[in-house]
Amino acid sequence: MKHSQTRRDFIQKAALAAGALPFISTEMAGANPAAAMPPLMVFSKHLQFLDYTEMAEKAAEIGFDGVDLTVRPNGHVLPERVEEDLPKAVQAIKKAGLQPLMITTAVENATGVDERVLRTAAAQGVGYYRMNWYKYKETQQMADTLREYQQQVKSLSELNRTLNLTGCYQNHAGKLVGASTWEIWQLLQTAQSSHMGVQYDIRHATVEGGLSWENGLRLLHQNIKILAIKDFVWAQEKGKWVVKNVPLGEGMVDFGRYFRLLKQYGVQVPISMHYEYDLGGAEHGSKTPKIDKKVVYEAMKRDLVKVKELWTNA
Repeated sequence: MKHSQTRRDFIQKAALAAGALPFISTEMAGANPAAAMPPLMVFSKHLQFLDYTEMAEKAAEIGFDGVDLTVRPNGHVLPERVEEDLPKAVQAIKKAGLQPLMITTAVENATGVDERVLRTAAAQGVGYYRMNWYKYKETQQMADTLREYQQQVKSLSELNRTLNLTGCYQNHAGKLVGASTWEIWQLLQTAQSSHMGVQYDIRHATVEGGLSWENGLRLLHQNIKILAIKDFVWAQEKGKWVVKNVPLGEGMVDFGRYFRLLKQYGVQVPISMHYEYDLGGAEHGSKTPKIDKKVVYEAMKRDLVKVKELWTNA
């Protein structure tokens, strides 16, 4: 991507890339402070109290460029109904003037319902999907478990290649496979790199990485296909230290340093905006949040403005 291109050009390229090859290379060298703001998607988990049409219209009204649509159990689209319902959701998103850039799924294998989800997504012009997280098996050595999952990821990447899809494994704090960036690096070693990579989540990377998150970013930056954005602080609750999610820019994530490094590495891929702090249940995907919907929309707009400010100033 040329450094001089406009934001409109960038979003148009993103649209063209949906259902095609990844639209941005992450191998460019040199810092680029003027890098265009990447396309910003709303994670539809936080709008699951709205139907497809209302969700898409509200996302456009708030100012998003696209939607990261939940296609998983308890999501906007149920996997077993993907052939019937995903086309309806995609139509609503397009009608609102947005791009169906990505879906978030429970995909783990290249067979069965998982394969149906991916084939339907590809047919609808979706470009990216986030897969499910793997779990370590209590009865197996961790290294053996990783090698087994590595083969599943390889098979998925080969299916992705035939469908012109790009899969993403999200780094996630905790005990799941992929809390450590080195685990994800291992998972991707035999995969088709053009069609399988990382949804890099700086919140989770900071929770797990502490002072070393920059090493994890350095390790995986060429594999990043999507960015997930949110913030957190460590807080004491009932005498224990816990991770507490907070609005963007109010927490411990060093977005200035993070965005400067992304620009330096040339990582300029779509961003999925996550809202995990208290929003009356909308943060967890509730279909009946306990607060006024306007509060949810205001939070989304506030973080959207903030991420643009942080990106521009980095």
